[in-house]
Amino acid sequence: MFRIDLGGDPGLDAIALAARAAEAEAEGFDGVGASETRHDPFLSLALAARATSRVELLSTIAVAFARNPMTVAQSAFDLQGISGGRFLLGLGSQVRPHIERRFSMPWSHPAPRMAEFVRAVRAIWATWQTGAPLRFQGEFYSHTLMTPFFSPPSLEVGLPPIWIAAVGERMTEVAGQVGDGLHAHSFTTAHYLAEVSLPALRRGAEAAGREVGEVGVALPALIAVGDDDAALEQAVRATRAQIAFYGSTPAYLPVLAAHGWDDLHDRLHAASRRGEWDTMPDLVPDEVLEAFAAVGTGAEVAAELRRRFGGLVTRLSFSASYPIAPETTAALLAGLRAS
Repeated sequence: MFRIDLGGDPGLDAIALAARAAEAEAEGFDGVGASETRHDPFLSLALAARATSRVELLSTIAVAFARNPMTVAQSAFDLQGISGGRFLLGLGSQVRPHIERRFSMPWSHPAPRMAEFVRAVRAIWATWQTGAPLRFQGEFYSHTLMTPFFSPPSLEVGLPPIWIAAVGERMTEVAGQVGDGLHAHSFTTAHYLAEVSLPALRRGAEAAGREVGEVGVALPALIAVGDDDAALEQAVRATRAQIAFYGSTPAYLPVLAAHGWDDLHDRLHAASRRGEWDTMPDLVPDEVLEAFAAVGTGAEVAAELRRRFGGLVTRLSFSASYPIAPETTAALLAGLRAS
């Protein structure tokens, strides 16, 4: 039904991620993700590639606008070679304050810029694969110089696919236009995915003369899972905190608005500005928790994920900000694999 991935854990450095990737391969996961939070995802996945032989390796995500198309093209090209063709390049835009104030990079027109960024990366790869002159000139990026000294050998394993992270409709349309896949955000409900994201993805694909079925959909699903009362209570509290954090952020208001929960965003945003992070989870009602997260034992959560997202997504990972017992993870995987 899904390809099941181990989601990126921001607490793992490159060495720890490589070790965890080897464990995930043995446990039966299909892919391993590395997110760009505290560590560089490309470095982490390079080590993971050497520690594994089967699982796919995903940047979930690398921040595109913190870099330029040439640097991303080179890192992804090398990772594809190192992994023997198992790399999936996931790119995201991040938000303006981070791009300008954390990375000191330019920000403008994120959706058109992302579309052009992806096209530029592919143009660079085409030059390396075929030897054709590099002649990419766009509104935001221009790449017109590539000499043999700087050109890597072509990849026998082929080029990696490019997946684009999106929440809003315009960026989701870009994923449909130029991406091989959409990375949905964990702050996503089945309703928002079916009624907002997938129609936008379809519009983008149709505008580019593509079939929407050509574009995969990956979801890091929020879960509150535990096989005893204490573990489940801890999971529910941590998941409410995740929902409260995302719900307080203006960029994610459209997801709440799709359910008519605009007022919840207003309350959470006001509480965040007052620094009331410890009490914000209490503002998340059960109705909202259950819309965003699958709640229960490993077997129950697996059944609920299959019910919610079967036929909607092609790759699934688990978004959890708390430790999950190995036996619970095994129950999740077994339940998702069940026919």
